[in-house]
Amino acid sequence: MDPDREVPLWEPTPADRERAWLTGFMRWAGEREGRTFAEYEQLREWSVTELERFWGSIWEYFGVRRSRPYEQVLDSHEMPGARWFDGAELNYAENMLCDRHSGRPRDPDATAVLHASELRPLAELTWGEIYAQVAAVAGGLRSLGVERGDRVVAYMPNIPETLVVFLASAGLGAIFSSAAPEFGARSVIDRFAQIQPKVVFAVDGYRHGGKDFDRRLVVGEILAELPTVRHTVLVPYLFAGAGQSAPSSSASAAGADNSGTRGAPPSDPVDVPPPSWLGTLTWQALCARGEGSRTVFEQVPFDHPLWVLYSSGTTGLPKAIVHSHGGILLEQLKKSHLHLDLHQGDRMFWFTTTGWMMWNFLIGCLFTEAAIVLYDGSPGHPDLGAMWALAERTKMTCMGVSAGLLSACEKAGVKPARDYDLSALRSIGSTGSPLAPESFAWVYREVKPDVWLFSTSGGTDVCTAFVGGCPLLAVYEGELQCRVLGCAVEAWDERGRSVTDEVGELVLTEPLPSMPLYFWGDPDGERYRESYFSMYPGVWRHGDWIRITPRGGAVIYGRSDATINRQGVRMGTSELYRAASALEEVVDALVVDIPRGSGAREPGAQAAELEMWLFVVLRPGVMLEDELKLRIKRKIREDCSPRHVPDEVMQIAEVPRTLSGKTLEVPVKRILMGAAPGEAASVDSLANPQSLEYFVQLAQTLR
Repeated sequence: MDPDREVPLWEPTPADRERAWLTGFMRWAGEREGRTFAEYEQLREWSVTELERFWGSIWEYFGVRRSRPYEQVLDSHEMPGARWFDGAELNYAENMLCDRHSGRPRDPDATAVLHASELRPLAELTWGEIYAQVAAVAGGLRSLGVERGDRVVAYMPNIPETLVVFLASAGLGAIFSSAAPEFGARSVIDRFAQIQPKVVFAVDGYRHGGKDFDRRLVVGEILAELPTVRHTVLVPYLFAGAGQSAPSSSASAAGADNSGTRGAPPSDPVDVPPPSWLGTLTWQALCARGEGSRTVFEQVPFDHPLWVLYSSGTTGLPKAIVHSHGGILLEQLKKSHLHLDLHQGDRMFWFTTTGWMMWNFLIGCLFTEAAIVLYDGSPGHPDLGAMWALAERTKMTCMGVSAGLLSACEKAGVKPARDYDLSALRSIGSTGSPLAPESFAWVYREVKPDVWLFSTSGGTDVCTAFVGGCPLLAVYEGELQCRVLGCAVEAWDERGRSVTDEVGELVLTEPLPSMPLYFWGDPDGERYRESYFSMYPGVWRHGDWIRITPRGGAVIYGRSDATINRQGVRMGTSELYRAASALEEVVDALVVDIPRGSGAREPGAQAAELEMWLFVVLRPGVMLEDELKLRIKRKIREDCSPRHVPDEVMQIAEVPRTLSGKTLEVPVKRILMGAAPGEAASVDSLANPQSLEYFVQLAQTLR
């Protein structure tokens, strides 16, 4: 189906338009600026040509709470190096937990969070309960000596306790970081060791797909390689008792049906951590230390570090990306109000783990008057109706999922409109990979004909979307609605020319407040510059293929770099190589992800599903037997994540490399998708050009 066809799948009603936050903001900004914003594109153009005026208006319109005002919005437009809101002091957690105008705690009786998991029934937390838990945990952390700038990390799932730890840390001015418990020990160590944490929070295990996973020994392995840790806090979860709710949570009137979600009951005692956890506090003990503590929000500069996220490149350790209190605050105020259009009474959900930036994105929706929905477990257990059932039980109004899940539901014949009450559902968001036109059609046919479906694309690097939804615009099949406000997104060709209606590199030509402050452990900024500014100096190159459509929408065609995104969890190829090469038989490796059933048409070929292929070079005399394949897959599952187990493992004679020794993942991917070797790579730059012949022949078999 032509993604540029003129018949929209959905259009907002006049009532939708009038109710939208964006409509009110356009009127207010127009009066403020002495001009008229009649259409979204006029507002967007102003937002990227008058950065200081736009971001200053976001600060003013949403009433950012601060202890010191800013002196200027932006000191320069240079990238990297632009400084935002110099002089301002504030606190992210205070702006979330308190009324931004009065400074008083938010309505204590209003629902803030709904949460459920394969271990816990559906329950709710009010703002009063959240505030009290944050105060207790912050007090407990202060008693452990946690101060401004210290690192607090969480090896925890998407449960309310993780949210509380984050807000308590942010309130103290400490720096937070998280990893999902499905990550293997080495992947967690590679992340957390870089930032030298003082305190680790960890669950004892988790349940996924009806199976229990004890993580206590894994936590011991992690702690053994984090010498800076002074305190460990154990959060009983798997061994807390099946179906137990989070502390201080109240049962939801919606009830819970966990039938079919319970695996074998835990057999180990609750209060016996392994020896490597000596000195561990329990969650309850930490909260008791801080019970009754007065909440004090540390006032920090606008660019004080808030959290560290991780986005892997193709070499070395995962990039430890540092974002600021103020930059993330402004971006999330803008995105959750103007692009997600969240209002009082809404219930906002995105399926995510704590190892993906969408968790941080979801937390930011609490800046609105909507409640958020947290879920820990498999989206396909006990079947692919699980998330639709959750939507029914929670009266979800916005449902965020991966493109892969929508595609899987379509192929499995799931019929949400027939089987579930989705009357409250107003919008569906999709990210993680491009949403195929077929999935657009399926949503409007089988889910809801009047739902607002918005596909969105951004990155961990900025913890937001560059292109995505707009409540004032129509939805067209296969197309993202708009370039978002404040993001100067263009498609550039290899010569650095902006193109329309052609596939090019996604670039940002102007700075964004939520761009990284820096990478941890990159004191001179060399790795930062190499990651984003090496192709087009002074211009952010993100690593996605994009086409800007004539009407101002966008189509994303996947990654132009070598990061592997599996079901929304991104991991660098170097992490996979370390896992595979840990086996003595493996001497080298190369991994690519390509559209399923490929042979497929260059980067402009859109696909909803990707397959991951691992090519290995083995020691002389060793052949790739089935038993070795299984051991390679098992090692990647244990060290990286279950989502990054390769679909295929194949033996090759040598890995293609440049003269400088870099592995050629992207050129190999392009060859397997149909490109000629000369188009995919400069043969003169290769140390072993003959190594490409294997992939050329393999590509011919795929056509």
